[in-house]
Amino acid sequence: MSGVVGIDVGGTYTDLYFAGDQGRAERVIKVPSTPHDPSIGLIDSLRAAEIDPGGLDQILHGTTIATNAVIERRGARCALITTRGFRDVLELGRRDRPHMYGLTGIQRPLIPRDQRWEVDERVDYRGTILTPLDEEQVRSLGQTLKGETLDAVIVSLLHSYANPSHEERVRDILRDIEPRWEIVISSVVIREYYEFERTSTAVVQGYLQPLVSRYAKSLIGKLHDWGFRRQTLIMQSNGGVVPISQLGERAAFIVRSGPAAGVMAAAELAAEAGFSRIITGDMGGTSFDVAVVIDGKPAIAEKALLEFRIPLRLPMIDVHTIGAGGGSIAHVDRAGILQVGPQSAGSNPGPACWGRGGAEPTVTDANVVLARIDPAHPIGFECAELDIDAARRAIEALGKKIGLGIEKTAEAILAIVNQRMAGRIRLLSIERGHDPREFAFVAFGGAGPLHGGALIEEVGIGAMLVPPYPGVLCAQGCASANVRYDFSRTVERNLEDLEPDYVARILREQLGQGEAQIKASEASPERVVAHHFMDMAYLGQIHAMRVPINPSWPRAKFAAAFEEAYRVEFGNTLPGIPVMVINLRTTVEGVRARARRTTANGKAAGSPEPRSMRKAHFGSWMETPVYDRSRCAAGHAFSGPAIIEQKDTTTVVQPGMTVRVDRFHNLIVGAA
Repeated sequence: MSGVVGIDVGGTYTDLYFAGDQGRAERVIKVPSTPHDPSIGLIDSLRAAEIDPGGLDQILHGTTIATNAVIERRGARCALITTRGFRDVLELGRRDRPHMYGLTGIQRPLIPRDQRWEVDERVDYRGTILTPLDEEQVRSLGQTLKGETLDAVIVSLLHSYANPSHEERVRDILRDIEPRWEIVISSVVIREYYEFERTSTAVVQGYLQPLVSRYAKSLIGKLHDWGFRRQTLIMQSNGGVVPISQLGERAAFIVRSGPAAGVMAAAELAAEAGFSRIITGDMGGTSFDVAVVIDGKPAIAEKALLEFRIPLRLPMIDVHTIGAGGGSIAHVDRAGILQVGPQSAGSNPGPACWGRGGAEPTVTDANVVLARIDPAHPIGFECAELDIDAARRAIEALGKKIGLGIEKTAEAILAIVNQRMAGRIRLLSIERGHDPREFAFVAFGGAGPLHGGALIEEVGIGAMLVPPYPGVLCAQGCASANVRYDFSRTVERNLEDLEPDYVARILREQLGQGEAQIKASEASPERVVAHHFMDMAYLGQIHAMRVPINPSWPRAKFAAAFEEAYRVEFGNTLPGIPVMVINLRTTVEGVRARARRTTANGKAAGSPEPRSMRKAHFGSWMETPVYDRSRCAAGHAFSGPAIIEQKDTTTVVQPGMTVRVDRFHNLIVGAA
């Protein structure tokens, strides 16, 4: 059976989604992740799915390997070469602080100061060479670096975005001296100003490139041993995929690949269901990821902060993450206050109820104690049954520290983790001027539907949408993603001084680069589409607006497009102040064929027959119907309290809420 597989490797589970026979056959799998080597969990999921590798067209993969390498400091041993006088740019950074209150905190640069070097050269912001590169100095430095047992060398010179010739020459000299080095130049990674962010992004790329390259080679070998010899694509943080053969050179682009895939899939499913404004909530075993999508377009962040003073300035879906998942550990802090997370039990040993040696109480244990999760029907495919007694012991021990009984302690754990997640949702909605009542909440991840009903009550969101396979939605997003490349270039000129022919030439170059890379990817897209943008601001403003443009427009139309976008965002314009063009951008996408989604031909009446009844705790013990998700047909409707079970997740419908099944088999949950 031919088809495609999407696989997302998370901190606790590795999720697989298979679509075959033009979308008419679907399969989902969840197996424990293997953090010491994520590719092992990936192969485990393929074997558990019993898929014939010979009949598989593509594998698309989202991974946390890059994120974890930065957090755990498992990247390459690197050196950084900068323009003389700029050796300490990583420490200087921006005027920020690690914590909102207080001046405590430690900065941990990815490259220590004794591995940062300077060379004599100078280019101005227009690209004019003021001081030629001292090539003999570079050769001498290269010989010095040969004795440093390095894996990678990063070159980030001042104003190389305007003229990269010096960076390119340094790269060529170093390659002659030591061919085995991975050499990264900042103007290839990101051709924009912002000296600190550009250098930091190039450092992240160099720090990850050897590790990610080895991972790609190892994964290809394991897939060959399994019997798969066709194309494997990797999910990027921008919501698109690239071939695994390009993974090393795009290591920084995959830092948040898994969460981006989930947002893209949620946006597509919600649009089909008639929701144009959504908030996505992906709650897995380790973290909770939130994003906002308006008119089918996820918000794009210009940069992300991986850690204090480690920014990554690359286009990526604006996903906010907190340590709140099913494996988040509940504990009492120094002040005697109950806290949940950010520490997680992960996949080993996991929650106490897994019976793998974990003894600390987690969010999953609280859900088991309150009978929200049925121990006889756990999420995933390895645990035959959960150990409810172990969960109760862990919760009881915590309850004794705070003077509460088992049920009250479990309720308190859920209340705290829900409050933390609700706070992050408010940050991205209310605090940015959005009315959550106008949005739907798309709940996914293994634990998202468990907590989604409580979250929409807490925040005041209009409705919750639970997709057919919420527990593996990130994997499903990988399977349907387009090939995508983003290009940018700083020009920083007054619009009146910017010739339209100059704009068109740069955008044509970017489009040509994208088309060439898509052709080299051999992904065989159905068509190639391009979108062009200008980052524009009034003279003196720090923050620019990204405005969609057409390269063939005259100068007056660029100005009109900016003023209209500014008026929509801020309610007015600033006449008489010159408009600056900061960056020119192009996004090139290879649109892949998508499997057809199955829809219901008719509508069922009434409500499905409950599979069973059990007492679940919602403030008190209530007799609660338990439904099998596979028997919930389009048109069915019923009221809470209710529990809906499926192999990849459990959906909890709070008392006083209603649920209906739409024609795409989504669950739509809202107030009665």
